Amino acid sequence: MAIEDDVLVIGGGLAGATAALAAAERGVAVRLVSFKQSTLRHASGLIDVLGYGPDGGGPLAEPYDAIPDLPTGHPYERVGADAVREALSFFDALAGDAYRGDHTETNALVPTSGGTVKPTARYPAGAAAGVATDERPALLVGFDALPEFDAPLAAEHLRAAGVPFDVRGVTLSFPGEFRDDAKITRYAHALDRDEPISTNAGGRPARAALADAVSAHHRGEARIGVPAVLGDEFHEAVRTDLADRLGAAVFEVPTGPPSLPGLRLEDLLFDALESAGVRVTTGVPVVDHEVADGSGIARTGGAAEAGESVDRIDRVLVDRGHRTVPYRASEYVLATGGLVGKGVRSAREEIFEPIFDCHVRAPADRYDWSEPAAFGDHAFARFGVAVDRDLRPLGGDGEPEFANLRAAGAVCGGYDYAAEKSGAGVSLATGYVAGGRAGEVASG
Repeated sequence: MAIEDDVLVIGGGLAGATAALAAAERGVAVRLVSFKQSTLRHASGLIDVLGYGPDGGGPLAEPYDAIPDLPTGHPYERVGADAVREALSFFDALAGDAYRGDHTETNALVPTSGGTVKPTARYPAGAAAGVATDERPALLVGFDALPEFDAPLAAEHLRAAGVPFDVRGVTLSFPGEFRDDAKITRYAHALDRDEPISTNAGGRPARAALADAVSAHHRGEARIGVPAVLGDEFHEAVRTDLADRLGAAVFEVPTGPPSLPGLRLEDLLFDALESAGVRVTTGVPVVDHEVADGSGIARTGGAAEAGESVDRIDRVLVDRGHRTVPYRASEYVLATGGLVGKGVRSAREEIFEPIFDCHVRAPADRYDWSEPAAFGDHAFARFGVAVDRDLRPLGGDGEPEFANLRAAGAVCGGYDYAAEKSGAGVSLATGYVAGGRAGEVASG
C-alpha cells in the first residue's frame, strides 16, 4: 500500500523545509522525505539574497534593485522580486528574534572567519554586534584548536578592506581539556551547561573561565568577536553572560563545518515543521518514480503534437532498508540540492537528475564544463534543471517534464550561488513559491 499525502517534498534543506511549510499553510497534508542530514550544518547560517551580480559587480547594497537585470532562467527571474520579498517575510515570521535584518531591504556586511565581509540580508542575532558598518573598535579572539579562524589574520584582512573601525586579533587556548573530535560542538555544550573545567587557576565554570581568558587580552574594545561556538541550545544566554562579564558586546563570527549557526537554523526549521503538522521521514532515499496513466496538462506547443498532454507523477519509490515503499501525493516538490548535494549528478558524458530524470542542460564537450582559472566562469556552477515560472522542470523541448512536479533550491539551474552569494535566498524564494503553489493545487 502506498503512503499518501497531498504534497510530498523531497529534500530536507532550507528549500525543502520552506516548501513544506509553505504548502502546509494551505491546509493540506504534507510530508517531507530526506535521505541524508541537511546541508545546513555545513552552511554559515546567514541568509543571503544577492551579494554580487552575475558579472561579479558588488558587493551590492540594494539586492532587490539588481533582480530585474538578472538573466532569463535565473531562479529570481522566474519567481520575481516580489516573491523574494514575500519569502523573506515568511522567514522573518518563522525566525522571530533569532535573526536580524528584517527592518531594511539593504544588505548588511557581516565579517566572516576569513576576514572578508559578506553582504547578507538576514543574519543571526548572535552576529549582530559584529556588522562592519558599526564603527566601534573590535577585538577578534581565535582559539589555537580551531585553526580555521585565524583571528590576527582576519583582523589584518578587515583593516586592508578599509572597515570603519579599529580591529585587532589574538589567539588563545580555550580553557580546559577537550578531546580532539568535534571541538566546536564540545565547546558549545560545555558553555551551554556551564560545566566545571580544569584551568591553571583551578576548577571554574566554563563561562567564567572563558571570560577570564579573553579578559587577559581585552584592551577596552567595545566589541569582542569569537568563533561561533557560544552554546547551542542556550546560545543567547551564553553570549549575554559573557558580554556582562567582559563589559563589551560579544558577537559570533560564522565558521564551519560543523556550523553551529547552521545547526541552530536547522533546529528552528524542523521545530516549525513539527508545529505545522508536517510529517517528516528521514534517512530514506527516494530512488525512482512511476508515471500516472492518462491525464496531464495540455502542452502549449513546441515539439509536442497538438492535444498531447504532460505526464503526471503517480508515486515515488523510497528505499527503506532495501525494501521499496511507494509514496503517493497529488503534488511533488524536488529540493534535493545541486551537484554538491547530489540532487544533480555527473557521469563522464552527462549531467543528470537521478530521481525523475529531468533534463539538465550542459555543454556536449565536458571540457567546456569548467574554465582553466580557479575562479573562472565555470559552466558547472550553473548546472541544474531549467524551470518555468511555476517552477516546473522543463525538458529539452522547453515544455514541463511533469504536470505535478516543481523544483526548489540548488537543484534549479541558471545561477552561480557561490559567486553571487545568493544560495539561501534562492532556496527560500523557490521553496516558498514551489511549496505554496503545490499546496494551492492540492487543496483544489
